Amino acid sequence: MHDDRTLVEARLKRVLDERIRPAVYPESVPLQVAVWHAPGEPVPVAEGLAAEPEPVEVGGKWGAPWGTSWFRVTGTVPEEWAGRTVEALLDLGFDENMPGFQCEGLVYRPDGTPVKGLNPRNQWVRVGAPARGGEEVRLHIEAASNPVVFGGRPFAPTPLGDKGTAGDEPQYTLERMDLAVFDETVWQLVMDLEVLGELMAELPVDSQRRWDVLRAVERALDAVDLQDVGGTAERARACLTEVLAAPAVPSAHRISAVGHAHIDSAWLWPLRETVRKVARTTSNMTALLEDEPDFVFAMSQAQQWAWVRDHRPEVWARVKKAVADGRFVPAGGMWVESDTNMPGSEAMARQFVHGKRFFLDEFGVENDEAWLPDTFGFAAGLPQIIRAAGSKWLLTQKISWSQTNKFPHHTFLWEGIDGTRIFTHFPPVDTYNCSMKGSEIAHAARNFRDKGVARHSLAPTGWGDGGGGTTREMVAKAARLRSLEGSATVEWETPKEFFTKAEAEYAHPPVWVGELYLELHRATLTSQAKTKQGNRRSEHLLREAELWAATAAVRTGFPYPYEDLDRIWKTVLLHQFHDILPGSSIAWVHREARKTYEAVAGELTGIIGAAQAALAGEGTRTLVFNAAPHARHAVPAGGAGAPAGAGRTSLEPRPGGGHVLANDLLRVEVDGRGLVVSAYDIEAGRETVAPGRAANLLQIHPDLPNMWDAWDVDEFYRNTVTDLVEADEVTPGEGASVRVVRSFGASRVTQVLTLPAGERRLVIDTEVDWHEREKFLKLAFPLDLHAERYASETQFGHFFRPTHTNTSWEAAKFEACNHRFVHLEEPGWGVAVVNDSTYGHDVTRTVRDTDSGTTTTVRVSLLRAPRFPDPETDQGVHRFRHALVPGAGIGDAVREGYRINLPERRVTGAGSGEVAPLVSVDEDAVVVTAVKLADDGSGDVVVRCYESRGGRARARLTTGFAFGSVTATDLLERPLADAPGPEWDGGGVSLSLRPFELVTLRFARA
Repeated sequence: MHDDRTLVEARLKRVLDERIRPAVYPESVPLQVAVWHAPGEPVPVAEGLAAEPEPVEVGGKWGAPWGTSWFRVTGTVPEEWAGRTVEALLDLGFDENMPGFQCEGLVYRPDGTPVKGLNPRNQWVRVGAPARGGEEVRLHIEAASNPVVFGGRPFAPTPLGDKGTAGDEPQYTLERMDLAVFDETVWQLVMDLEVLGELMAELPVDSQRRWDVLRAVERALDAVDLQDVGGTAERARACLTEVLAAPAVPSAHRISAVGHAHIDSAWLWPLRETVRKVARTTSNMTALLEDEPDFVFAMSQAQQWAWVRDHRPEVWARVKKAVADGRFVPAGGMWVESDTNMPGSEAMARQFVHGKRFFLDEFGVENDEAWLPDTFGFAAGLPQIIRAAGSKWLLTQKISWSQTNKFPHHTFLWEGIDGTRIFTHFPPVDTYNCSMKGSEIAHAARNFRDKGVARHSLAPTGWGDGGGGTTREMVAKAARLRSLEGSATVEWETPKEFFTKAEAEYAHPPVWVGELYLELHRATLTSQAKTKQGNRRSEHLLREAELWAATAAVRTGFPYPYEDLDRIWKTVLLHQFHDILPGSSIAWVHREARKTYEAVAGELTGIIGAAQAALAGEGTRTLVFNAAPHARHAVPAGGAGAPAGAGRTSLEPRPGGGHVLANDLLRVEVDGRGLVVSAYDIEAGRETVAPGRAANLLQIHPDLPNMWDAWDVDEFYRNTVTDLVEADEVTPGEGASVRVVRSFGASRVTQVLTLPAGERRLVIDTEVDWHEREKFLKLAFPLDLHAERYASETQFGHFFRPTHTNTSWEAAKFEACNHRFVHLEEPGWGVAVVNDSTYGHDVTRTVRDTDSGTTTTVRVSLLRAPRFPDPETDQGVHRFRHALVPGAGIGDAVREGYRINLPERRVTGAGSGEVAPLVSVDEDAVVVTAVKLADDGSGDVVVRCYESRGGRARARLTTGFAFGSVTATDLLERPLADAPGPEWDGGGVSLSLRPFELVTLRFARA
């Protein structure tokens, strides 16, 4: 028997494309169309409906970039169509290959009721089933002419990413506006043939099943009269009944299909457009749920649900009903699908607090899963946070994008830095936009790496990013794949149903310890520096605002700003979305983010100032407020006191050029190039800078990745480097400091190096007026230190990474994330590099030629200059603060990291000259991350702390207020049912913490 599969496939493709699919709509009549172009930003629905449109013809151009056009389509169903199914076909000029990345529409009835979204793969609106004949049709379309930012050459610089530069040329051509008869029998035949054709392509060449399917398809095609498809479709379908009815084998892989529409909260469109994308998608999905009784849809990101509630109340009513029916499922329990590498400890916790609380308050739904299909890697501190929020599962897809190493599991336990384990699943379908194609289903079954011990996987099914979500075609295909020989089985299920089954069948899954590092998109730790600085500053201002407002509320009756803090937290959390904080959105997004962060800083500074003024009282005495979790300059953590006396730092000329900074602890030599050639730890008698090397060395690399410009830095960037050693100025600065000015390319750097009196840290303030293109700027510290691993701060602790590249897994981590510090150590002596706003870094280890010693170099990533999707990325002036801390143990690194991010505040007031802390801890290893009033408005005080050094710690926590009881809670401030109560002796609480253990305590005030 000859293999004529390719002949049948070719025949099937042509007949489907040219005869059968066109016959789905055998008759049509044109609709009359008129359009009104809204000036400026989108208008309210009522205004769009009331506007007077002008006639427009199909084939006409419409849609300036980022504009909104309101189309009115009218017509009459022909009388002869009575009893038949009639649909409106509304093609705005779609490219079916790019769902979610172009124009979109939302259809309304004349009374303003939303019907459904219009998208490239979803262009129909049901008019009658059956139609009466003669009925008048009137629909309105709110059409968004979002430009195709990915159009033309991929990753080419484009002005389309900002309304101010995008121009006003129409982007789209109106393609079709018709009423048409929908022939469901022909449509069902299309679904039959697509499923079987796609299955046939995946079956083994010599399998009996493949030949059975091939011959059945051939008979069906023979049965179709190409001049009368509608009249012969049922006959053709009958030829396929037997092969479609053959059940899957008992051992078939089992797929839980979850209706899904991954919507980036901002990316190649601004936040305001995401509000409308969500409305379109939820309109589609509620309509599909009404038509398809087996279908289940899940949507994550509480922020997006809130947008529907606040901006589209008509859609919200339909959503609420579908949630009550258990078929429209809140997923993930986070405010947005955030980045998880860069958000700080409290911010990561609050993603779950605000997300889970929204779903609880609105629907009474408790999420057990974290749902993060597209996030760019996962920090090692996350499992504990998921567990502390009351959840236990994690789903992601993105690790399948790793370029170097294939992750060894699809279902496993993920262990974080404190030992917490989370049951985790990576869908082997390798997409979060599954469309139920046979190739996707077959890939999921073949790719699943846990065969023999597990057999379930999940497939997020639907077009995302405004592509319309799940389609009726996907549902139809899933129905045929429920049990089909040769295929994995498919069943619509909720995330909870999937995880329950998967966990039950896999009693002893493998364990992965540490971060889930994505071997791709490493440059997202650096791109758009001002967005990252805005996030870091906001996180620490929120800490201060909560701390001082709570302290003032307890001490003085200061009105605690519950609503303002709630709103500001949600704003900051929104901007941690995984295309905003990582710097991978269009210019419009980051321009707005900068303005938002400025407004947030202003509001929070106002709250802080008002609370501190209430605590300080009226007077002329200076108080120093210390929001850091460790005492400094004799001011207790979380309190205020009189300023300490200043010590002394000397500044002297250096023989051979440059300057010497010295205090009692550290002696720093800055040479005539403005480079640090010595940082001598006086107490330890030890040099920090590697022999023959120089720290504070700015290095610049060419930086044009192979693709994904704002996202990626490829390892070959290291092949070419320029050391910036020429200085325009190296002069004494104000006080005991050295000022260094350099020019390079079109840019200029000004640095001020300061050695504070009485402190073992060299502070480096760097201002860069940056005008390079496709370059990468690093700040290097070559250290005279031998270390095979180093510590990077992450949420509620730190994580160790190797300095070597023994395996491909280590070599792939050539750019990594830290929060406030990295720390390297030989037994008894270490060095920390701390920062106030940077995340990306690299650490390398080399053996010196001059002796057998080792140089370990820490390089901080400062700036990049990618040109897509924002062609002006990072152009302009930036300011950074770093500190080199010789002789630092891990506890010193923790302390200095907080200090550089939480500077002291000086306030004039009265009283005794001090403000006692609301909460005190007698062990520096135990760090307090939050002091606040309980979110429920009860006035209870909530304190969160963790063990920060990676060891066991016993501590006593005392309060500066009377309380009646204390309870251990989860992150949502609910009592922990299975946890022993805190040891309370009436005067304080005794804590015994495991390494990196996180504890939340709620004090009921007496």
